[in-house]
Amino acid sequence: MARPSTAARRYAEAVFEIARRDGTEDAWQTALDAAWQVLGPADVLRIVENPAIPLPERQEAVGAVLAAKTTTAPPVKAQLANLLGALVARRRVSLVPTIAGEYGRLLDRQRGIAAAVVTSAAPLSAEETEAIAARVATLTGATISLRTAVDPALIGGVTVRIGDRLIDASVRGRLERLRARIVAGAR
Repeated sequence: MARPSTAARRYAEAVFEIARRDGTEDAWQTALDAAWQVLGPADVLRIVENPAIPLPERQEAVGAVLAAKTTTAPPVKAQLANLLGALVARRRVSLVPTIAGEYGRLLDRQRGIAAAVVTSAAPLSAEETEAIAARVATLTGATISLRTAVDPALIGGVTVRIGDRLIDASVRGRLERLRARIVAGAR
């Protein structure tokens, strides 16, 4: 996963602090996801970030579209409108999905949930996925939110990425480590 931009991370941290203060963590997650669903299409982004259209008109359009297409919780509605107004003014509406993702990561961290990605050479069965999730949960001591991916280049086995940590139990990884040892021994 690509690192979020500094701006997106700062917006997410600010929103997270407001949500924690007000006790509206889940409402904010829903609101940010809904905002991106409404504002994400390319034609809408083109209009919202177009500097040829006066700023008040763009901000009013965002508010109208959001009001018409989403049901945001009342405590968050005004604050979301303020956030989106600031993003429109700075032509950064395209950061909304990154802000939502970073906000979700902060919320998961607060709740003791670790995101893990398991990559295997072939699709995993439900039992295998559950077994890996249980093993990763014991390793981390956290509740695991597991996502799976398939990469035939692994040849066999799996890799597990938990944040910055990578556990490589793949055949490809073992072959690469063996090759490195052989090359190091030949010198």
